[in-house]
Amino acid sequence: MVYSLWLLGLGLLFVLLERIWPRTTQSVFRRGIWSDIAYIVFNSEYLGVLLGMASIHVIAVVDRALNLAGLREYFYMGVVSGRPLWLQILLLLTLFDFAQWCIHNLLHRVPVLWEFHKVHHSIVELDWIGNWRFHWFEIVVYKTLLYPVAAFFGFSGIAMFWYGIVNTLVGHFAHANLHVRIGPLKYLVNSPEMHIWHHTHPDSGPMDRNFGITLAVWDWLFGTAYVPVRHDPERLGFAGIERYPANILGQIAAPFWRRSGA
Repeated sequence: MVYSLWLLGLGLLFVLLERIWPRTTQSVFRRGIWSDIAYIVFNSEYLGVLLGMASIHVIAVVDRALNLAGLREYFYMGVVSGRPLWLQILLLLTLFDFAQWCIHNLLHRVPVLWEFHKVHHSIVELDWIGNWRFHWFEIVVYKTLLYPVAAFFGFSGIAMFWYGIVNTLVGHFAHANLHVRIGPLKYLVNSPEMHIWHHTHPDSGPMDRNFGITLAVWDWLFGTAYVPVRHDPERLGFAGIERYPANILGQIAAPFWRRSGA
């Protein structure tokens, strides 16, 4: 079970699907494609390794603090450790996804975090590759806030692996340039018809909607869902996107020097 092989297979699948059922006519070599390929390489192959190396030291510090406070056994409860794989995956799909929905909200509503999340919203021609355009610090935020959940429940490595595959599959699907509507399933699963409105420009529709990562149910439950029936937004991005860097190096540097709303 090599994750990189799954990534390659899913990528080829969506390249094919986007040629068969495209939402809009869009070249494979659309604007920003080379930067997004660089994002794929870095974010899928190197970012996890670098964060893993850093987290070893951070977790060691956390563990020492927990030991001193006498809280380690409560932090690492391992609630589902040894439970059936299907149960662990089901819990991951609900608990982790809801936690990610909450974090995604924070990325939009906290100005300093929005500056990092802008990188993902800088894509103006959405396709499956856009799923990989994100700033490395955004993953630091996600990992930091999700770690206590993972530690408390003690999910197995195999459960985390399959959750990662499902998460990537739905993420590619939601970002894909596909002319598909999934009927009643839109209330459960994130999809292109829903997620494109998350990327809409302020000139083309309401902002801060459709925060779902894998599941769409949270947006419907908490009133942030927005899925018009018969059209897509005319424009994607954010206010001031015309002045935003168009290449990966500029985008990675941007949050550290641009003022919020610039």
